[in-house]
Amino acid sequence: MSLTVGSKAPDFTLVDTDRKPRSLKEFLGKKTVLAFYPGAFTGVCTKEMCSLRDSMANFNQLGAQVVGISVDAPAANKGFADVNKLTFPLLSDHTREVSKNYAGIYQDFGGVAGLTTSKRAVFILDANGTVKYAWITETAGQEPDYEAVKKALASF
Repeated sequence: MSLTVGSKAPDFTLVDTDRKPRSLKEFLGKKTVLAFYPGAFTGVCTKEMCSLRDSMANFNQLGAQVVGISVDAPAANKGFADVNKLTFPLLSDHTREVSKNYAGIYQDFGGVAGLTTSKRAVFILDANGTVKYAWITETAGQEPDYEAVKKALASF
């Protein structure tokens, strides 16, 4: 199942880099960018998360916050955040259920049988949790169109 524009984002509770439970409902009340990424410390994911980090001033002006989600363990996400000076929450979807509900998962990721990861995807939610923008790629090496994300945020 994949979320589409106009649908209500399902609530979730995942742990952050400090293993603290974080629910979607705590992020609601302002625009939220949910960025699903396949794996910490991989080239494209590092570039994507750093691009989002570098756009935080613009996101703040647009009244938006960013939340990264991957299937990585909290410790891996913490190391990834620390090394890359990421200032937004990274959440661990270790059961892969949230990834499946939002964008789906890549099977046999990187040619490794049985390895599943979050598909690379970006969802923008309004303050009430309605999906205003949805982008999902079947190609893990493809980055989102950052200008399209900013334009979508500015449109509401």
